[in-house]
Amino acid sequence: MKPTLFVLAAGMGSRYGGLKQLDGLGPNGETIMDYSIFDAIRGGFGKIVFVIREIFEQDFREKIISKYENHIPVEVVFQDLNSLPEGFTCPEGREKPWGTNHAVLMGKDVIKEPFAVINADDFYGRDSFAVLGKALTEMAGTENKYCMIGYRVGNTLSESGSVARGVCETNEEGFLTGVVERTAIERIDGDIQFVDENGQKVVLEENTPVSMNMWGFTPDYFKYSEEYFVDFLKNNMDNLKSEFFIPLVVNELITTGTASVKVLDTTSKWFGVTYADDRQGVVDKIQALVDAGEYPNKLF
Repeated sequence: MKPTLFVLAAGMGSRYGGLKQLDGLGPNGETIMDYSIFDAIRGGFGKIVFVIREIFEQDFREKIISKYENHIPVEVVFQDLNSLPEGFTCPEGREKPWGTNHAVLMGKDVIKEPFAVINADDFYGRDSFAVLGKALTEMAGTENKYCMIGYRVGNTLSESGSVARGVCETNEEGFLTGVVERTAIERIDGDIQFVDENGQKVVLEENTPVSMNMWGFTPDYFKYSEEYFVDFLKNNMDNLKSEFFIPLVVNELITTGTASVKVLDTTSKWFGVTYADDRQGVVDKIQALVDAGEYPNKLF
């Protein structure tokens, strides 16, 4: 049974109106997402599921999905503010989506096999999909044993400014013990550093694993997510900006001993357009990968 790639694309269109941020960055106008799909097919994935906003469905099918149709089966699910458990209604005035783990829940009826979760607009790299595809294939038939790709922090920085990253804490066996969101991480005088909640400068070792929202789950994760989402709504319904994030659920599962998450190392360099100034750098990096033979000049 081949694993599924679940792509979080419901945020698309919100910042730019329409699907403009599906910016062509590759030599033939390829988007960052095209590279993820290409790498996933190479890495042994058997199906792609996109979660999008229903308002963009036609646009998305025409511009995006049509490219992949002859290469891999594709399904689409929708994230909607009103997709809530029985007994809950969306509070008046809420405009913000319910967060990444709510988006994950939208896949529960179409995903019955081990699956990866990624962001649509992050460039994850060939090796990360190969590593995750292998791990997920081995996870078939198991429960409560998940994984995530831990990027080496030095491979995830922006040249245009500081970044926020989920810094992973692991035990001796390489299992995740927690993810702590750290902001303003940057390289200063050769050292990767951030300022902690006490105002102290903390230097991160080059290979410290960080989460770039690239997870591997088995379908039992949906059941836990539904349970925790009910609790989350009971506690946060009145906060119009509260979001139900993947690390919230993962941390809870780890803390209660319900599940374990293996942190998998990758040599891939992550990149994305965090700042407008990053765009040209991404174009150049992709071109360099094409020139080096990592990718064909035209993907699909």
